[in-house]
Amino acid sequence: MRTVVITGGTRGIGRALADKLRQGGDRVIAIGSADADLTSIRQTAALAARLPDRIDVLILSAGRFDPRRILTSEGFEQTFAIGVLSRYLLAERLRPALERAPAPIIVNLCGTGGIPGGRIHWDDLQLSRGYRMLTAILQGTRANDLLGVGFTAADAQSPIRYVLYNPMFVNSGMHRQFRQPMRTLIGAAAALFGSAPDVPATQLAALLAEPPAAPLTALRRGTPVPLTRPEFDQPTAIRLYQRLADLTAAY
Repeated sequence: MRTVVITGGTRGIGRALADKLRQGGDRVIAIGSADADLTSIRQTAALAARLPDRIDVLILSAGRFDPRRILTSEGFEQTFAIGVLSRYLLAERLRPALERAPAPIIVNLCGTGGIPGGRIHWDDLQLSRGYRMLTAILQGTRANDLLGVGFTAADAQSPIRYVLYNPMFVNSGMHRQFRQPMRTLIGAAAALFGSAPDVPATQLAALLAEPPAAPLTALRRGTPVPLTRPEFDQPTAIRLYQRLADLTAAY
């Protein structure tokens, strides 16, 4: 029986995947906001410390968006804290637990290359100047592609397989995080054009049943994305990894 940890596992794609994996006999630890506030680096670090000492699968899918720039109690911009810092920290802090499993895998639900406009704001990661929700989201998608590259570059001999996965447009309830009238508009579009959360959950369950052999894989709704794309530049990933290490060192 595998032990699977899913952040954002109490709604949307995370919840659908948790249900499916439980039905298949896995032990699933679905992390929601009631379990830990992943906008808090301190709480994220504490969560990692109390999780099991052997984990087979780590799914990173928690995120939060807001049209306003919101600072956490620790002084981090909220979208960056939960969508980038918490994912970096959990993957790194749970390395030992994952490496105790026979075939460990991390799946990061993210942008996976080709997202126009996404860039790292090196001189202002917290977007203190000219915050826009779309800017924060696009920086997060860019950063998460780099997280996969940085994780594998940090230890080329690790048995952990890292998968970057973009399920594309899903009616996952994300529109509830927006204000009106965007909430209604995005919700209507998702209902019309988005797939149900069960669709990517089924794809992800199949992926976990037969994980890729490569240390790093990027997939867009199951279709491989070449790692030769500039979004996966290793020196850029290592640079970001060091910045994130510095930001979380005190926790």
